Amino acid sequence: MSFLKQEWKKLVGIIGVFLACFYLPLGWPRFDNAVFESLHLVKWYAREHVLLCLVPAFFIAGAITVFLSQASVMKYLGARANKVLAYGVASVSGTILAVCSCTVLPLFAGIYRMGAGLGPACAFLYSGPAINILAIILTARILGLELGIARAVGAVLFSILIGLIMHFLYRKEELQKADAQMMMPPPQVSRPLRQNVILMGLMIGILVFANWARSGDVRAVFLCCPGGLTTYTMEGTIVRQTEQQVLLKDRTGTEHIIPAEQIQQVSPVEKNVLYEAIYKIRWGLTIGLLVLLIGLVLLWIDKEERIHWLQSTWGYAVQILPLLLFGVLIAGFLLGRVGHEGLIPSVWIQKAVGGNSVWANLFASVAGAFMYFATLTEVPILQGLIGAGMGKGPALALLLAGPALSLPNMLVIRSIMGTQKTVVFVSLVIGMAALCGMIFGAFF
Repeated sequence: MSFLKQEWKKLVGIIGVFLACFYLPLGWPRFDNAVFESLHLVKWYAREHVLLCLVPAFFIAGAITVFLSQASVMKYLGARANKVLAYGVASVSGTILAVCSCTVLPLFAGIYRMGAGLGPACAFLYSGPAINILAIILTARILGLELGIARAVGAVLFSILIGLIMHFLYRKEELQKADAQMMMPPPQVSRPLRQNVILMGLMIGILVFANWARSGDVRAVFLCCPGGLTTYTMEGTIVRQTEQQVLLKDRTGTEHIIPAEQIQQVSPVEKNVLYEAIYKIRWGLTIGLLVLLIGLVLLWIDKEERIHWLQSTWGYAVQILPLLLFGVLIAGFLLGRVGHEGLIPSVWIQKAVGGNSVWANLFASVAGAFMYFATLTEVPILQGLIGAGMGKGPALALLLAGPALSLPNMLVIRSIMGTQKTVVFVSLVIGMAALCGMIFGAFF
């Protein structure tokens, strides 16, 4: 009997796995397609995000641990730091970084472990992917000026409010951490602050320019789902065009085949000269910054510290990357890719987010929180949902919850700050997004 008391959880787990394998619904088209979509999403994620987004982010996180003094992090983002400065810096960081909900995680882990207060760290965690200036501009241009403004204002306010609430809920723990930090001996500064700022700036520049997206050449207006009754607008580049169909690659790199009879209008996009100039030389800028970074690292940083940097970078990669890939796999299985269905039919989501009811806003914020949105993909997804009857309130709720959270993101946050804080953080994002959507929908 004592043996069963000790091992019953393992027994239940083994039985559960066995039953899942025994009744695996292979041959059911939706299940087979969901497996196919999960593998497609993981492949796309590995190609588009790991090398250019996550790898630079891991090195930046390692650099935060090694290069920046703990005193500097605590001074500007610590539990006893000036609140206006701490939350101001954290809340607008996304305008500089323009990262997705997964790329921000190594950076969040770096500043949190270096002594940043829970409030400013959570404000940074939310704002990093939520306040993407390019995504906000695209939202205003495609979904309407009022949604673009509401998204920008809501994201900044959300990051501050979420940070303040997290700090208040765990204020005793934060005060204990602050007291412990005050008792620590002053750290030895190995190099001037300006050198650290230059090194961090170069790494952020590499992250930004390596992921500089191309703007679309044309804007196509066509009839789309459901049943060819919805007007849909997509910005991208024509890859191939025949009398029967047009192959269009959108700004996220996803290709769409549009039957010619559904196309209503194709017009050129007015280009921003500076943006296009940077796009043309983005690899030159990236390589130039990388060469300069390597040179300064060899000049300013000794061998022992470089090894410490690589060890810290490797530690973040080992902790975060497996959880992210597993989360992307599950998200693809349940929800599929853009324009493709997973296990959950997209028509269910379309029906659930119509109007401006409490349920519609709450469902939109929950669905957005668990879906994975690469940078800018939320705009075409929402455009299709709005065309299918989604209310503007739920649209804003999804915009405020979706880019900042995802299932992979939640798994990693839990490993960094624990289950309870993760549940509270996610609940705050979902609840505030739903409330904001209801208020916005009541006026618009």
